[in-house]
Amino acid sequence: MNLPVKTTRNVIDTDIGAPLDSLWQGRVVIWVVLAAEGLAAILTLASDEPGWQWVRFGSISLLVQWVALLSLGTLYVLRNYLRAVRPQLIAYLALALLVCNSWLVLLTSWSVLHDVWLIEPTMRGELLLRITLIALIVGWLGLAAFQNHWRARQLAVRAKQAEFAALQARVRPHFLFNTLNTGAALVHHRPDEAEHLLLDLADLFRAALGGAREIPLQEEIALIRRYLEIESLRFRERLRVRWSLPDPVPDVRLPTLSLQPLVENAIRHGIERIPNGGEIEIDVREQADMITVTIANPVPDPSATQPVSGHNVGLPASLAQIQAYTQGRGGVEARSENGRFVVTVRLPMD
Repeated sequence: MNLPVKTTRNVIDTDIGAPLDSLWQGRVVIWVVLAAEGLAAILTLASDEPGWQWVRFGSISLLVQWVALLSLGTLYVLRNYLRAVRPQLIAYLALALLVCNSWLVLLTSWSVLHDVWLIEPTMRGELLLRITLIALIVGWLGLAAFQNHWRARQLAVRAKQAEFAALQARVRPHFLFNTLNTGAALVHHRPDEAEHLLLDLADLFRAALGGAREIPLQEEIALIRRYLEIESLRFRERLRVRWSLPDPVPDVRLPTLSLQPLVENAIRHGIERIPNGGEIEIDVREQADMITVTIANPVPDPSATQPVSGHNVGLPASLAQIQAYTQGRGGVEARSENGRFVVTVRLPMD
């Protein structure tokens, strides 16, 4: 049976690990236990011997659970050695391991319960053959189910990668177009400042088009500062920024330019629409095993301003990038409170 080979990182860091890594997830272990109970129930119902069925079910369930959990435990102990083994060979090794553990549990049960588990010597060979065939069939079905699970997981990751790439393709031109508009407005009236803007813009171009998919939070903050310097040339005293950063900035990585669109939204939908401007707050905090980045801007009076046109992809794009990059452990939340629009980004430390 051919198990899929691990995909490489090509768009975002959603490495799904080696095939065996999926077996240590809690829900997978629960499914293995439930499947073992189902097999025990089938074997009990298939028996035509009279007697207490609940006792027989309990005995068979105990043996089947021992085989299943012993096999999982053995694979877990050998996981570091199996990382260099081809997935197809791992499948055959897992199948052989299931058969060997079935023999081990059966022989151990015979030696311990020989006084109460009376089996004719001539029937022991037949029972051993039956157990072997059952282990092979169940193991093969389990490998087929695991292969489908692994393929579905790979397809989900690839779909996230495609969604992430499509959103990046929209966000980056959107951001660069707005920045170039600012530069064009300064060239004739304030050439010195336009030159400074172009230097900052070069750094942003390098980040946007340089191919780096992820950067440390400290570098993302530096890019935001470059962007705010560009916008401050246009808004002057209307744009005020209050930073609240820990020292040092937490060492956590995130997708490149995943926070910058949120700051751009704060300017475009907040500062730009308020005649006197306002203050943008950028706050970074470390809470337990999570880093939170909060960006807040004043909300303009909707009756006094016109809606701003645009693609409106900043918040959805950042949400998709963070969720895809952190595999659902992080996220982006937006809310309105006390006349301010607040966006909170959660980034796991590990």
